[in-house]
Amino acid sequence: MSTAIRNCVVTISGLVAATLLAFLFFYYVPENSGNIALIYILALITVVRFTDGYLPGLISSVVAVICVNFLFTYPYFELNFTLSGYPITFLEMLGVTLLTSTMTASIKTQARTIAEKDKLLAETEKEKMRANLLRAVSHDLRTPLTGIIGASSSYLENTTLLPEEDKIAIITHIHEDANWLLNMVENLLAVTRIYNQSTTVKKTDESVEEIVSAAIIRLKKRLPEAAVNVSVPEELLIIPMDAILIEQVLINLLENAITHSQSREPVLCYVDDDAETVIFHVRDYGVGIDPDRLNNIFDGNSYIGNKESDSNKGMGIGLSICKTILTAHGGTINARNHVQGAEFYFTLPKGGNTK
Repeated sequence: MSTAIRNCVVTISGLVAATLLAFLFFYYVPENSGNIALIYILALITVVRFTDGYLPGLISSVVAVICVNFLFTYPYFELNFTLSGYPITFLEMLGVTLLTSTMTASIKTQARTIAEKDKLLAETEKEKMRANLLRAVSHDLRTPLTGIIGASSSYLENTTLLPEEDKIAIITHIHEDANWLLNMVENLLAVTRIYNQSTTVKKTDESVEEIVSAAIIRLKKRLPEAAVNVSVPEELLIIPMDAILIEQVLINLLENAITHSQSREPVLCYVDDDAETVIFHVRDYGVGIDPDRLNNIFDGNSYIGNKESDSNKGMGIGLSICKTILTAHGGTINARNHVQGAEFYFTLPKGGNTK
């Protein structure tokens, strides 16, 4: 519906409704007919609020004053512009209309400005995230690819000279780096899904226990020796989410904990049920996170935990992607150290309409 048509519909509807209400008031409370003007003033405010520009309000003011004069002022159904106080009534209504129109126009302008700023900030954040991802990709993909190329070249060039244990070590190194690259590609595909949907996700009601179980199964296929203890609430928790994306978040956090904690203790994955959110925790019992990195660990820069960690595979891009996924879900993600290691935890809201 165009703005002009909407203005006409709102103006006519408001004046007709006010007139009908004024007739009822005039019929049942004839001794207090002076309040009829207030009914039209309320109609003027309503018309100005739900229309654009000054013209609908001005037209409504003129029509309202004529209606009061013609329909509800003696002699009835006759226009009498010589009535005492008539010019004052007209000026009052006109003043109310102009003041309300000005205030409403200012509020609408501010609302549009705020909406445009929010949109610009969202686009800026989106571009920043893309830049961080590209920077992280350029850094994090180069090292394992170089390692794969170098190891495979050594194997091909020295197949007959290498002892069997060295061959196994080279193939193992290639296998590990290839798996890591596969994980990276899955992460990038996850973020691409979000960007293609304009930073929103299609959510369906999913069981928290099933999501955690699916993430552990996928992790075990990638890291068969991974030790993970799991604890979820006994009651069935169903919350809206994109199951594939949340599984990817859990896999990223679990794999980071196993790879970077430098601990042989099992990683603990547990779920808390809060009033409005469900909180997922991934806790390791290793070296922890450098305190200087806690505030910007999700910014997309490659990060390897403490210096003793594997310097070939940073986890910055994975954490950046986790944050992107959870932001699109309306959730949050944080990291902290505890006495025996590090813990990552994220929230997902229970309510909300599925999109």
